[in-house]
Amino acid sequence: MKTMLLLVLSMVAAARGATAQEDAQCVRERAAMVETIKNYARSRAVVSGQQGFSERVLDAMGQTKRHLFIPERSCSIAYADMPVPIGRGQTISQPFIVALMTELAEVAPDHVVLEIGTGSGYQAAILARLARRVCTIEIIPALAEAAAKTLKDLAYDNVSARLGDGYAGWPECGPFDAVVVTAALGQVPPPLIEQLKVGGRLVMPVGADYGTQHLTVVEKIAPDKTTTRAVAPVRFVPFTGSQGR
Repeated sequence: MKTMLLLVLSMVAAARGATAQEDAQCVRERAAMVETIKNYARSRAVVSGQQGFSERVLDAMGQTKRHLFIPERSCSIAYADMPVPIGRGQTISQPFIVALMTELAEVAPDHVVLEIGTGSGYQAAILARLARRVCTIEIIPALAEAAAKTLKDLAYDNVSARLGDGYAGWPECGPFDAVVVTAALGQVPPPLIEQLKVGGRLVMPVGADYGTQHLTVVEKIAPDKTTTRAVAPVRFVPFTGSQGR
């Protein structure tokens, strides 16, 4: 009995040691990811128009455990400078693009933000660290269910997630200070502009499926007036829904 107890204790200690080692690796990989984002922001300033990212955005990127939002749960994969497949033909964007979209949305602590395309829930988690409330919609049932569970398990209590067609937005959750769309469409959905507050920003990739797309910022400067600017060439999966492909 004593030998069995010692064996169990040894196994528990080994498991704890492995977990601690993995956690330490994740911390290192995440810190390296943030440095890569900073370097990208400097080197691509001419393209993106961003001379650097705010400390709030960098802190959110540095504190959010990206590896918990991908199927492999691998730190080396999660924090690499690349998009990662999450199933059902969808991806989680590369860290720099997530940071760039977040920066362009200019999210403040009292803001309510709409995200179209929950995916794995990672972008929603980043936004949740910056905003008062995040409302996120995913049209693919399996992804919507998995993301909602992950966000709940990680105690992102200021995120409301639902299954649905994001083209129509979420009027009951708005109006919104910012809208972030994580899939490409040839035009900005009018319902999303309607649900955006005056002074608010919408950030999304605009362009053809798997073709030329531009990360675009729409600012609502009056109830019936907006300004639009293309920030950088990007490549996103196509928008899925009643108005998508």
